Amino acid sequence: MNLPRDKKIILFDGVCNLCNSFVQYVIKRDKKDVFRFVALQSDLGQEILKHIGIDTKNIDSIILYEPGIAYFYKSSAAIEIAKGLGGFLGLSAIFKIIPTALRNTIYDYVAKNRYKWYGKKEACMIPTPELKAKFL
Repeated sequence: MNLPRDKKIILFDGVCNLCNSFVQYVIKRDKKDVFRFVALQSDLGQEILKHIGIDTKNIDSIILYEPGIAYFYKSSAAIEIAKGLGGFLGLSAIFKIIPTALRNTIYDYVAKNRYKWYGKKEACMIPTPELKAKFL
């Protein structure tokens, strides 16, 4: 697996409208070019999940993978991504004082209802030529 060592990789549900909106949000605010993106449904997404030992049947969450360092999922991934964007969003680290189980209960509720509330695409998003470099 040939992944960039100096980038943080966000694995996301490529058919979820909420997840795609989140990816667009991060891209617009990633001024330091920290993040790269991979759909969970893609071959590379599946390969990364297998590599870090996450069962693909049990995950419908956003995952932040820092190659060779660590990975985060659910609410912890969202907090780490916000920290990586810096600025005002970096203050989201304050949410770490909330117990992970409680944060993830809320996260799971939103994740469970995301297709109902925000809809679902028939296929993964195709990035524009300008954004193609952000996707692995």
